[in-house]
Amino acid sequence: MVVVAVALGGLLWASTREGAEYYKYVDEVLADPGRYQGKRLRVHGDVVEGSLESDKASLRYRFKIASRAPRRPAVISAEFHGIPPDTFKAGAEVIAAGVLASDGHLLADKIETKCPSKYEAK
Repeated sequence: MVVVAVALGGLLWASTREGAEYYKYVDEVLADPGRYQGKRLRVHGDVVEGSLESDKASLRYRFKIASRAPRRPAVISAEFHGIPPDTFKAGAEVIAAGVLASDGHLLADKIETKCPSKYEAK
């Protein structure tokens, strides 16, 4: 029984370690960026108006993510390489998943956007 319990515990620990991600808001990440450097994060906020730069030929996007009210104001830079969702634009609510680089910006490999207009009454 002990061997089986240890084996199952080890398997569970090994499988969750690789796939674990922190889900944080921008202000939480910037409060202690050293804690999250090099770790997988999902950062929630809004794409800052005027910050979105794209190179469609290389599929590289640079933008800033701001915290949402009522959270403390904070802004983090992010970079994404790939095809973003159709609703990805300035002002959109986003969750960017990736790794926090040593210089404090997010290297995102996945972007999700929220579309509140789908759920608002007409």
